[in-house]
Amino acid sequence: MKPASGDLFGQAEGVVPLAERLRPQTLDEVAGQTHLIGPGKPLRVAYESGKLHSFILWGPPGVGKTTLARLMADAMAAEFIPLSAVLSGVKDIRDAVARAENNRAMGRHTILFVDEIHRFNKSQQDALLPHVESGLVTFIGATTENPSFEVVGALLSRAQVYVLKSLTREDLLFLFERVKQSMSDVQFAQDAIEKVIEYADGDARRFLNDIEQLAEAARAQNMPVTLELAGNVLVRGPRRFDKGGDDFYDQISALHKSVRGSDPDAALYWMVRMLDGGCDPLYVARRVIRMASEDIGLADPRALRLALDAAETYERLGSPEGELAIAEAVIYLACAPKSNAAYVAYNSARTFVSEDGSREVPVHLRNAPTRLMKELGYGREYRYAHDEPDAYAAGEAYFPEGIQPKFYAPTPRGLEGKIAERLAYLKSLDRAARKK
Repeated sequence: MKPASGDLFGQAEGVVPLAERLRPQTLDEVAGQTHLIGPGKPLRVAYESGKLHSFILWGPPGVGKTTLARLMADAMAAEFIPLSAVLSGVKDIRDAVARAENNRAMGRHTILFVDEIHRFNKSQQDALLPHVESGLVTFIGATTENPSFEVVGALLSRAQVYVLKSLTREDLLFLFERVKQSMSDVQFAQDAIEKVIEYADGDARRFLNDIEQLAEAARAQNMPVTLELAGNVLVRGPRRFDKGGDDFYDQISALHKSVRGSDPDAALYWMVRMLDGGCDPLYVARRVIRMASEDIGLADPRALRLALDAAETYERLGSPEGELAIAEAVIYLACAPKSNAAYVAYNSARTFVSEDGSREVPVHLRNAPTRLMKELGYGREYRYAHDEPDAYAAGEAYFPEGIQPKFYAPTPRGLEGKIAERLAYLKSLDRAARKK
């Protein structure tokens, strides 16, 4: 007897999610990733030759990592053993190895697929090494995190890393053509599909889940999928943003470089992208304070105070009102004259001190609060700058004996140009004093 739709013990089509029903059976059905599976590309060559190597698929959710791994196993007629690093441990790895040894005894190869490989700790990853190295298994890992930081070096050196990209609008439209064949009973308005593509944010799984949700709603109301229906049924999720992953650091890098590059519009875009993804506004504010010190510096000292004020304003107002103060600071910093002279000077001084010895403070610069110190000459011959012409003791030495390093080189931009002129004038007084 055919099971009814929704029967927990049946395999009715309605029980299987659309994303699973449409899982590609060949590379030609895969949406996107043409840089890896197009003609002559590495995974296409491996698929068609049946000669597979160990590799790691790195990319955001919903771009086909698991699908590609399964297709590769099919191409080799190998047993596909999937493990989830979230749920599996060393025992599961041992069990998989035992199955691989049985397969080898029967002349069959094994592909060991580890989803979320970055969730395995070092000992778990190390347990894979000898079996990958011996060729007992072909290892395929999948991760949303940067393998450079999350996969041990020994395993990383034995596996090629392939970067998967988010799906484009064209990729999702290609996928939608397959959807229409599966859902011939439902009509979709083009503007509704455009809205679903927008909400999917490059994630095929989210795209198909939203399509399925809309189709169910349309069937229930005996109507086509319209833009209005999509607006009523779907809820926009946050933009792709991982608070501890590459998206986080890539976007803060983009914000910082947009400010440094004096592009207020791009700087605002990246700031809002981070906030939209759930980033703590105070984290952004702290980064803005750093930008004021590193990239504006003394070209406009007001920038640092403005950045500090923005952080304090957000602490008092919270979201969303306080975010406007941070945006104001971002715009100001992007438009301000730029100088990293103070940043460079500080780092140069740190490097010099770390490599130099512990030099004595010159006697004339030492404080002399006691009679003994005065008798030892502490502070003798020190020239009080305020008693000198222009409040400057021309020719005076302030470094330890034997060194005269140069750290700070002001730029001609903004207020720092005035600072440069002032320092040049004082140096001319030093040269005149030394000639005397």
